[in-house]
Amino acid sequence: MSRSFARLSGLDLLVGDLRALEAYAYYFSCMSKMWSLPLQDSYDPEEVSNYFDCRPHVVALRLLEVLSAFSFAVIKIRISRVQRLIKVGSANEETDANTSQYDFGVVLKETMLNLGPTFIKVGQSLSTRPDIIGSEIAKALSELHEKIPPFPRTLAMKIVEEELGTPLEKHFSYVSEEPVAAASFGQVYRGTTYDNCAVAIKVQRPNLHHVVARDIYILRLGLELLQKISRRKGDLRLYADELGKGLIGELDYRLEAANASEFMDAHSPFPFIRVPKVFQHLTGRRVLTMEWIVGENPKDLLLVSIGNFPAQCREYSQKQKLDAKQRLLDLVNKGVEASLVQLLETGLLHADPHPGNMRYTTSGQIGFLDFGLVCRMERKHQVAMLASIVHIVNGDWASLVDSLFDMDVVRPGTNIRRVTMELENSLGEVKFKDGIPDVKFSRVLGKIWSVALKYHFRMPPYYTLVLRSLASWEGLAVAADENFKTFEAAYPYVVRKLLTDNSDSSRKILHSVVLNGKKEFQWQKVALFLRVGATRKGLQKRISLNSDASSDSSTNTTGSAFDVADFVLRLLSSKEGIVLRRLLIVADGASLVRTLLSKEAASVRKKLCQVIADILSQWMIAALGVDAAITSHNAQLNATGFDSQSMVKDRRLKLIFGKVLADTRRDPLLMLRFCLASVCMLVSSSAIACRRVLASIYGSFVSRVSFAPLQVAVSS
Repeated sequence: MSRSFARLSGLDLLVGDLRALEAYAYYFSCMSKMWSLPLQDSYDPEEVSNYFDCRPHVVALRLLEVLSAFSFAVIKIRISRVQRLIKVGSANEETDANTSQYDFGVVLKETMLNLGPTFIKVGQSLSTRPDIIGSEIAKALSELHEKIPPFPRTLAMKIVEEELGTPLEKHFSYVSEEPVAAASFGQVYRGTTYDNCAVAIKVQRPNLHHVVARDIYILRLGLELLQKISRRKGDLRLYADELGKGLIGELDYRLEAANASEFMDAHSPFPFIRVPKVFQHLTGRRVLTMEWIVGENPKDLLLVSIGNFPAQCREYSQKQKLDAKQRLLDLVNKGVEASLVQLLETGLLHADPHPGNMRYTTSGQIGFLDFGLVCRMERKHQVAMLASIVHIVNGDWASLVDSLFDMDVVRPGTNIRRVTMELENSLGEVKFKDGIPDVKFSRVLGKIWSVALKYHFRMPPYYTLVLRSLASWEGLAVAADENFKTFEAAYPYVVRKLLTDNSDSSRKILHSVVLNGKKEFQWQKVALFLRVGATRKGLQKRISLNSDASSDSSTNTTGSAFDVADFVLRLLSSKEGIVLRRLLIVADGASLVRTLLSKEAASVRKKLCQVIADILSQWMIAALGVDAAITSHNAQLNATGFDSQSMVKDRRLKLIFGKVLADTRRDPLLMLRFCLASVCMLVSSSAIACRRVLASIYGSFVSRVSFAPLQVAVSS
């Protein structure tokens, strides 16, 4: 070593030392630049890693805090279990197990509250997945939606002024002293603008972006360690990255404002859905100002309806309880329909559909709040979801599995036959009432979840959101009315969609349900569709308007067989009936005639007799040349409530009738039965028409005769 250094002069050693110092200086310069770089607003895993790699002390302190919190939670749970084991004479093992799970959930809830916003958000997400963590734990974690401590008002107002760039008094004439609600990422104050508009001012918690990014970084480290220990091929860090993108995205309130505006535009055609207006000039990255929606919280309605009100509140009368129950059930029905509208019509889903984000307004609308996250669906997934609902109602499990495959739920390579058998075994015991599953949606959902976990189904975001939303609405309704069934509330909307949507995909689903392989009508399923459609008030109203029918006849639907026949005739001649007309063209006409001649179709034949009687009576009166008074009186006796003459002149119905006759001619015996039935119907209709004409003439004559008492003057 001494020989090698002997060749170097002192100057060479000095130059070497200077170069080493330069390298160290460059290194510290680069590190100082990295330390000075701010955390990016958007989530980028690499940038977040670079940011916190330079700050190991921040990560170490937080990691110590998290580990100690969960360690204390484990100790607390162990102590409670030991105390429970010491107790003797347990009355019910199942009750004890549920209590144990609930106690575990309470400890977990308290731990997440102590660890801050990120863990609170994770706990809220877990509370909506009882299929994974159990119903009792989910019940305990659901309190995280409400019991979140607020931060000081001075900090909140300072953030508002920083975001708006001007003093608070310049924009708002009033801001409440206390927040009206506190959430994991922010809290809401009620305010009033100088235009006298009531607004909700949502303010983000201070330093939240740094806190969330740090916790996601720690989660990535944990998943990376777990992947190495378990030697899994997939990158588990992707789950943390997906969560990070969602949570960081929620921190920019400008994105939430854009989501709210998009949601409002998409659902404006549906008057029962209310979305608050966004005040863009009073909105920033950490402040969101929206229209204040006056309405009742679903949970408040539930508490009043079941009489479970706090001790400090006044006691409600029986009438108030019934009114609250009625409003709650109306809210739930509209909530179910709103979920289906988002699913099947707009493809834009509210991503956090818990009761705290809903309001029931005085005008009977359902108001949506909190648009931090929305989910967008592809058209193919909407169609597959529509088909899956129909297949569940019809008990067609093989077709249900096909729909799940189209929804990207069933993984490629899964044994379809085994999955079908599993679903049939799980759901085959479901009983049906009037063709609709007589079972709670949550029970069906639980059975589907068990099969999904067994066969490792994928759960796309939109799928879990819709199922979670419907289960949430059912939970509210069942607490007030144990007879409520989600399928009974949802299926009429599905039927309306299939009967009025003229797209190829919807027609394909409808044809697969009501027609068999030979394109023959399956009468039981056809009857179910039409019976459910006849009870659908919205569809009845639209058909009535298009047919120029009287409002009385269209709204007085009881769901009886006679109303079904009336519904069919109205739908056929209306603008909305294009799907039904195309179905009749495609179907085998002979099977339609067999159905018409069957015992079950007696109400349809009776309704046709009335239509023919209306046409004949109008023709007789025109042929007799009677005056307008008799014609007017005959119109009052018209039993169908719509213009029968227009049906006779409708070329579309003539084409369908001709096609049906052509198909029926191939079976001479069926044609003979049809002719005999037609003659009987014509004779019956003629008798009804003659009676109406005579009644009209008699009624017109009687109305002209004065029966005023004769007054006689007698002189004294």
